[in-house]
Amino acid sequence: MSIGLPPSKRRGGRNAPMAEINVTPLVDVMLVLLIIFMVTAPLLVTGVPIRLPESRAKSLDQDQKPTVLSINEEGALFIDDEGVPEEQLGERLAALREEIKPTDQLFLRADTSLPYGRVMRIMGELNRAGLDRVALVTTGANEKAATGSGASGEPRPSIDRSSREP
Repeated sequence: MSIGLPPSKRRGGRNAPMAEINVTPLVDVMLVLLIIFMVTAPLLVTGVPIRLPESRAKSLDQDQKPTVLSINEEGALFIDDEGVPEEQLGERLAALREEIKPTDQLFLRADTSLPYGRVMRIMGELNRAGLDRVALVTTGANEKAATGSGASGEPRPSIDRSSREP
C-alpha cells in the first residue's frame, strides 16, 4: 500500500514531517514582550513632571512627535525636556520657529497650579515668535472617571485644540 509513495506520504514513517505547530513558546514570548512594553511605555511619555488640568476634550491621534513646551509648578520652562532660562525664551522660540515646519504642532503643557497670567505670558511669547499652531495639553476628566488612570498611575493626556488658530 505504501510502496512507491514518498516517505512524507507513508503513514507512520519515521521521516514524515510533523503536521502540528507548537504555539506555546510563541505565546510565552509574546506575553513577556507585552508586559515589558506595558511597563516601559508610560515611562517614555513625559519627561517633566507636571500636574495637568482636566478637560473634557477628546484626545487626538498623532502621526509625528510634536515639540513640547512645558512649565512645571515652580514656573521653570522646558522645551522637549531641556531647561530654558526665561530671559532666553524669546531667542529659543525664534530659533525653534526656524527649525520646525509651519505645519508642525507645538504642545503647551502647564502645571495646573500656575497662575493664568503666567501661562498667557508664555502664549504671548509663542505668538510673538510666530508659533501659532499651539495646542494645550490637558488630562481628560471623563476618561479619568470612566477608565481610570493609565498603567503608570498618571491620567492619560488629551489635547485641547480650542485655542488653535486656523
